[in-house]
Amino acid sequence: MDFLNEILEFRFYNYVKSLHLIFVVTWFAGLFYIPRLFVYQIEAHAKPEPDKSILLKQLKIMTSRLWFIITWPSAVLTVFFAVWLLILRPGLLEYSWMHIKLGFVLLLFIYHIKTHFIQKELQTDIVKWTSNGMRIYNEGATLILFSVVFLVIVQSAINWIYGLVGLLVFAVILMLLFKLYKRIREKNKS
Repeated sequence: MDFLNEILEFRFYNYVKSLHLIFVVTWFAGLFYIPRLFVYQIEAHAKPEPDKSILLKQLKIMTSRLWFIITWPSAVLTVFFAVWLLILRPGLLEYSWMHIKLGFVLLLFIYHIKTHFIQKELQTDIVKWTSNGMRIYNEGATLILFSVVFLVIVQSAINWIYGLVGLLVFAVILMLLFKLYKRIREKNKS
């Protein structure tokens, strides 16, 4: 009977874990796409009328729907299923890699909240970012995603120093690619 209970608990855990991962994916999809919409919104402010008004109206609708219908609910459901997983397997909190992962999740929420404030500003036509600055900002979620995935798969906090060095190298590569993209874009405009 204990064996049967273990099998049922394992299957139940996997269903909850699957739902957690699905909402992680949709949350990150929103976090990846909304800064791109912000770039378009920022650039639309420099357009002449009537293009400016038409673009801004449509982009505000798109960002609002993405943010409040997909991204926020996905963040909430991700946390809900994560807590459920930890209730089912509280021993996960004993691992140092999990502590580091939760630190990155905290960073992700800080990124999410900052993105929320940027979204609110842009909805009221307050533009504090350049389009290039927003393109760089967009990589924040990417860096956190890489960190969390490697931590969860490798499950080793001892090697977190190597992971951090790898993450910094990855960030430098992203910045170099961004500069290359910017040069190519500027060259094509000429």
